[in-house]
Amino acid sequence: MHQTDKLTESRQTESRHRVGDRDLLRDALRDQADRGQTKSDIVLLSVQRLLRRGAITNLAKMLGRMHPADVAKVIVHLSSPKEKREVFELVRGDSKRGQVLSELDTDSITQVLADLLQSDIAWLIKDLGPDDVAYILGVLPEERAKEILSLMRTEDSTEVADILKYPKDTAGGIMTTEFFALSEDATAQDAIRRLQEATDAEMVFYIYVTAKDERLVGVLSLRQLLTVPPSTPLKNIATRDVISVSVDMDQEEVARQVASYNLLAIPVVDKEGILVGIITVDDVVDVIREEATEDMLKMAGAVQEEAVSKSSSLSAAKVRLPWLFTNLVGSLLSGAILWEFRYTIQDVVAIVSFIPVIAAMGGNVGLQSSTLIIRGLATGVVELTDVWSVFVREVKIGLLMGVACGMILSLVGWIWHQGFLGMVVGVSLITAFLVSTSMATFMPIFLKRMGVDPAVAAGPFVTTANDITGITIYLTLATVFMEYLR
Repeated sequence: MHQTDKLTESRQTESRHRVGDRDLLRDALRDQADRGQTKSDIVLLSVQRLLRRGAITNLAKMLGRMHPADVAKVIVHLSSPKEKREVFELVRGDSKRGQVLSELDTDSITQVLADLLQSDIAWLIKDLGPDDVAYILGVLPEERAKEILSLMRTEDSTEVADILKYPKDTAGGIMTTEFFALSEDATAQDAIRRLQEATDAEMVFYIYVTAKDERLVGVLSLRQLLTVPPSTPLKNIATRDVISVSVDMDQEEVARQVASYNLLAIPVVDKEGILVGIITVDDVVDVIREEATEDMLKMAGAVQEEAVSKSSSLSAAKVRLPWLFTNLVGSLLSGAILWEFRYTIQDVVAIVSFIPVIAAMGGNVGLQSSTLIIRGLATGVVELTDVWSVFVREVKIGLLMGVACGMILSLVGWIWHQGFLGMVVGVSLITAFLVSTSMATFMPIFLKRMGVDPAVAAGPFVTTANDITGITIYLTLATVFMEYLR
């Protein structure tokens, strides 16, 4: 009896310690959150601290409680390849390590797999979907990827090889070949039985109906399947107007289709209309994030490969230099314009006061318009048929903003220099806004019509062009009304 009491007391003490530890951890997380740190920041700092201390056991336990996506996020943000490999090796269970691997970015995949044997890699990815395996192998050198494929089961390697033959940024490159499809002659009862037996389908959002030659002819939801008599043939209840994409369709257009029709998955067909795979909504979310990032980098004069210090300083500089040369040439042209109007500036030196304002405001308003148009074109909100209505709308907006800012600038000019200069500055700003919004609206749409990515029209190019036009308009008006400014 005495021993039982001691055991009970020991368990209660241990339980209190665990509760106390959880409370301390919760308080620590709250304190760090109050200092502006996110949960991800706190987890990353904890992992780095445990690595420095060599507390491998504690770190392994911590990783064991984390979701694979969270573990992958930690690995991506570790500074050295050695640390990345060490944390990856501490993840318990081949299945979980495979899931972590599928969530990593391309650089981290290369780094954590650098010292692993091909047979070990094949074992890690054996439980992943074909699309995830294709993503991982697509990062590795071709010869190494082929060797890993040869070590996989024949049915798995065939599916992955089918995906790898398509470019990465197409529907075929991001699809999965694990889908649920039945013949149009199958009954609802057959479909329910097959669904219960299905273990290889990634996510059964829809049931795809095929003809005898495997062409996609219909689709139905699980709800439709469960609300009809068991003997009903699928061809009688399937929706014939199937929204699908071709294997060579750009992934950005695929994402637009899924978003437009509110789909959870979209089928992929080849040239003959044969169903070859599906793209699920989780892959579409990745595409949307990737494409949005790519567009923003292009607008800033950068590219995906050199984002956020993932390439050497030399290679990053090589990528950015052409855009800076655009600015350099534009600035020299602005200087030439100023030199051309040097006599106007000499006669009325006060003109210089507003040159930076005109240049900056014109460039900024143009960048606003071009950004909205580019994102509209990318997401499908703006179509090429909307050119005239979009152009008129942006010009109206430019006029309203120009009048508002021009009136303020006119008042400032009149107070500052006590003369007609304020009126010239105000009219110049209104005109510069109109030209800027017109140019920024027309340019992306024109490039889209020419088959060029409109994202290249933004950033340095648009701002530089609008700086030049703004200065030219201002100095031209100042020259015309010179006799009123002296």
